[in-house]
Amino acid sequence: QVQLVESGGGLVQAGGSLRLSCATSGVSISIYAMGWYRQAAGKQRELVATISTGGGVTEYADSVWGRFTISRDNGKNTVYLQMNNLKPEDTAVYYCDAKRGTRNYWGQGIQVTVSS
Repeated sequence: QVQLVESGGGLVQAGGSLRLSCATSGVSISIYAMGWYRQAAGKQRELVATISTGGGVTEYADSVWGRFTISRDNGKNTVYLQMNNLKPEDTAVYYCDAKRGTRNYWGQGIQVTVSS
Protein backbone atom coordinates (compact mmCIF):
# COMPACT_ATOMS: atom_id res chain seq x y z
CA GLN A 1 0.00 0.00 0.00
CA VAL A 2 1.41 3.34 -1.05
CA GLN A 3 1.22 6.12 1.51
CA LEU A 4 2.39 9.72 1.37
CA VAL A 5 2.26 11.53 4.71
CA GLU A 6 2.81 15.26 4.93
CA SER A 7 4.06 16.97 8.07
CA GLY A 8 5.45 20.32 9.18
CA GLY A 9 2.44 22.50 8.53
CA GLY A 10 0.82 24.88 10.98
CA LEU A 11 0.27 28.53 11.79
CA VAL A 12 2.98 31.10 11.10
CA GLN A 13 3.14 34.87 10.87
CA ALA A 14 3.77 36.59 7.58
CA GLY A 15 7.47 36.66 6.81
CA GLY A 16 8.07 33.44 8.68
CA SER A 17 9.19 30.03 7.46
CA LEU A 18 7.99 26.46 7.47
CA ARG A 19 9.45 23.24 6.16
CA LEU A 20 7.04 20.62 4.89
CA SER A 21 8.04 16.98 4.65
CA CYS A 22 6.41 14.17 2.71
CA ALA A 23 7.39 10.72 3.90
CA THR A 24 6.51 7.95 1.49
CA SER A 25 6.09 4.23 2.09
CA GLY A 26 5.11 1.33 -0.13
CA VAL A 27 7.04 2.65 -3.10
CA SER A 28 10.54 3.92 -3.80
CA ILE A 29 10.28 7.57 -4.74
CA SER A 30 13.59 7.36 -6.60
CA ILE A 31 11.68 6.50 -9.79
CA TYR A 32 8.90 9.05 -9.25
CA ALA A 33 8.73 12.71 -10.06
CA MET A 34 7.56 14.42 -6.89
CA GLY A 35 5.56 17.55 -6.42
CA TRP A 36 3.82 19.85 -4.00
CA TYR A 37 0.40 21.29 -4.74
CA ARG A 38 -1.91 23.47 -2.70
CA GLN A 39 -5.57 24.27 -2.51
CA ALA A 40 -6.89 27.39 -0.86
CA ALA A 41 -10.47 27.57 0.36
CA GLY A 42 -12.84 28.03 -2.55
CA LYS A 43 -10.09 27.65 -5.15
CA GLN A 44 -8.78 24.90 -7.39
CA ARG A 45 -5.71 22.87 -6.52
CA GLU A 46 -2.62 24.43 -8.03
CA LEU A 47 0.95 23.41 -8.65
CA VAL A 48 3.51 24.78 -6.19
CA ALA A 49 6.71 22.95 -7.16
CA THR A 50 7.96 19.78 -8.77
CA ILE A 51 11.27 17.93 -8.75
CA SER A 52 12.61 15.29 -11.10
CA THR A 53 13.59 11.79 -10.01
CA GLY A 54 17.24 12.68 -9.50
CA GLY A 55 16.55 16.14 -8.18
CA GLY A 56 18.32 17.91 -11.01
CA VAL A 57 15.27 19.62 -12.46
CA THR A 58 12.86 21.72 -10.43
CA GLU A 59 9.86 23.80 -11.40
CA TYR A 60 8.04 26.46 -9.39
CA ALA A 61 4.86 28.44 -9.63
CA ASP A 62 5.57 32.10 -10.31
CA SER A 63 3.90 33.02 -7.02
CA VAL A 64 6.46 31.10 -4.94
CA TRP A 65 9.60 31.44 -7.08
CA GLY A 66 12.52 32.67 -4.99
CA ARG A 67 10.73 31.94 -1.70
CA PHE A 68 10.10 28.18 -1.79
CA THR A 69 12.60 25.38 -2.41
CA ILE A 70 11.71 21.78 -3.20
CA SER A 71 14.22 19.03 -2.47
CA ARG A 72 14.28 15.28 -2.08
CA ASP A 73 16.20 12.60 -0.23
CA ASN A 74 15.65 9.36 -2.10
CA GLY A 75 17.51 7.44 0.58
CA LYS A 76 14.94 8.57 3.14
CA ASN A 77 12.07 8.29 0.66
CA THR A 78 11.14 11.86 1.55
CA VAL A 79 10.54 15.10 -0.30
CA TYR A 80 10.66 18.54 1.29
CA LEU A 81 9.32 22.00 0.68
CA GLN A 82 11.17 24.83 2.39
CA MET A 83 8.91 27.86 2.51
CA ASN A 84 10.44 31.23 3.38
CA ASN A 85 8.99 34.73 3.53
CA LEU A 86 5.50 33.31 3.79
CA LYS A 87 2.57 35.50 2.83
CA PRO A 88 -1.11 35.31 3.83
CA GLU A 89 -1.92 34.25 0.26
CA ASP A 90 0.16 31.10 0.83
CA THR A 91 -2.55 29.88 3.21
CA ALA A 92 -3.84 26.57 1.86
CA VAL A 93 -3.88 22.84 2.29
CA TYR A 94 -0.62 21.51 0.84
CA TYR A 95 -0.50 18.13 -0.87
CA CYS A 96 2.41 15.90 -1.79
CA ASP A 97 2.27 14.05 -5.12
CA ALA A 98 4.25 11.18 -6.63
CA LYS A 99 3.96 10.66 -10.36
CA ARG A 100 5.31 8.07 -12.80
CA GLY A 101 3.59 7.55 -16.12
CA THR A 102 -0.06 6.89 -15.39
CA ARG A 103 0.61 6.22 -11.72
CA ASN A 104 -0.18 9.15 -9.45
CA TYR A 105 -0.29 9.05 -5.66
CA TRP A 106 -1.41 11.82 -3.31
CA GLY A 107 -0.96 12.56 0.36
CA GLN A 108 -3.86 13.52 2.58
CA GLY A 109 -2.78 17.14 2.76
CA ILE A 110 -1.64 19.43 5.55
CA GLN A 111 -2.85 22.87 6.51
CA VAL A 112 -0.58 25.89 6.29
CA THR A 113 -1.98 29.14 7.65
CA VAL A 114 -0.12 32.44 7.37
CA SER A 115 -1.40 35.29 9.51
CA SER A 116 -0.90 38.91 8.59
